[in-house]
Amino acid sequence: MKLNTLPLTALALCLAGCTTMAPKYTQPAAQVPAEWSGSKGTPAEGVQPSQKTVADIRWQDFFVDKQLGTLIELALRNNRDLRVASLNIERLQALYQIRRSDLLPKVEASASANFQRIPEDFSSSGSVMTTEQYNVGLGLISYELDLFGRVRSLKDQALEQYLATEQAQRSMQISLVSQVATVYLTLAADRERLQLAKDTLAGQQESYKLTKSRFDAGVSSSLALNQARTTVDAARVDIARYTTLVAQDENALNLVVGSHVSAELLPQALSERVTAMKDIAPGLPSDVLLRRPDILQAESQLKSLNANIGAARAAFFPRITLVSSVGFGSTELSGLFTGDSFAWSILPRVSLPIFDGGTNKANLKVAEVDRDIAVAQYEKAIQTAFREVSDVLAQKATIDEQVAAQQSLADATAESYKLSQARFDKGVDSYLAVLDSQRSLYGAQQNLISTRLARLANLVALYKVLGGGDSNSR
Repeated sequence: MKLNTLPLTALALCLAGCTTMAPKYTQPAAQVPAEWSGSKGTPAEGVQPSQKTVADIRWQDFFVDKQLGTLIELALRNNRDLRVASLNIERLQALYQIRRSDLLPKVEASASANFQRIPEDFSSSGSVMTTEQYNVGLGLISYELDLFGRVRSLKDQALEQYLATEQAQRSMQISLVSQVATVYLTLAADRERLQLAKDTLAGQQESYKLTKSRFDAGVSSSLALNQARTTVDAARVDIARYTTLVAQDENALNLVVGSHVSAELLPQALSERVTAMKDIAPGLPSDVLLRRPDILQAESQLKSLNANIGAARAAFFPRITLVSSVGFGSTELSGLFTGDSFAWSILPRVSLPIFDGGTNKANLKVAEVDRDIAVAQYEKAIQTAFREVSDVLAQKATIDEQVAAQQSLADATAESYKLSQARFDKGVDSYLAVLDSQRSLYGAQQNLISTRLARLANLVALYKVLGGGDSNSR
């Protein structure tokens, strides 16, 4: 009797296409307002609603500074965290393929030979016997008929885990791009502060020399001389401090880039040409938040745990596994494919849980609670993202005014310093007025650098929190 395996395989494939017992997935509602906090919810001036959102803009188009662009490219190639994320994607992709392959029958070809010597005490004929057996065949290897969707649920779970890892890699890439830009800008600002401290020290030293010569001539007091000296020492302290900060910034840049950064790629001062985009339309929360890779990652994790419930439910029902083979067997190699050497076997196995001490019930409860935890985490991720965007927009709404006001303050203190110096030279005021004006001017100039840095860093942060596009965005 011969066995036709085609109907058996077709039945297995049909059963593998059965639906799962996982609950129907419903995307949780976003528990956030319809408009951003600190924003009117309208497009920025000069930006049309039909234009690309930040998520559609490649970082190469957003960051136009050539030195910064080169550093970002180096970081995307060399950063170890991003490399680990890429390897995790490959790993989850392979695991998904494993789960997916469980839906299909596995057919194995086999060939074997068995030689046996039977001593006369065990031989039915009372004499020594030598036997030979040859077998060639094909067979299904412990294939599970997925009647209740257990294997399919596990496949869906693996797929969502893979997608979550892919979104995690995108999120890390966006974070890496913004991190390189932030460290680059911080280094530029600290170098500018260092140069300001050096210029201030040079001016203070000239002022100290002049005051000392006046003191030696009996025109200036000892108090004025010591006051001038304090400004020199204060500038020297700032030079040492900013020299340390610049070195630390360079170390941070080397780390985030993943390799040593050559001197020609390091910025000398802040540049307003870091990005060509000054006005960015934030869009609506419902459009922006659900496209952020970290939100998509949280949703894929939620879908993964939702699919896991299907596998936990299927554990309560029978599992049917099938092992079968078809082939030829003979006691002589020459007769393997002749005569009545055809052979087949089928070994169906059914297992039904009767008593497991509550293990399946507990596993289902764990799966359901894990899903509920993922829902809460998904909602929290959306709320956190909304807060991040709102904070950045709140700063963006006033940062230009802060820069303008700080620039005006620096100009006013510079003029005040000139007037106080002139009054001191004419003997109208004491050197204390000059000292106060110097300190005010130096502080205003340092704060102006910090405010300009904050404006540029705000654009970088806005690019990140709005789900800035990666190198593959179009």
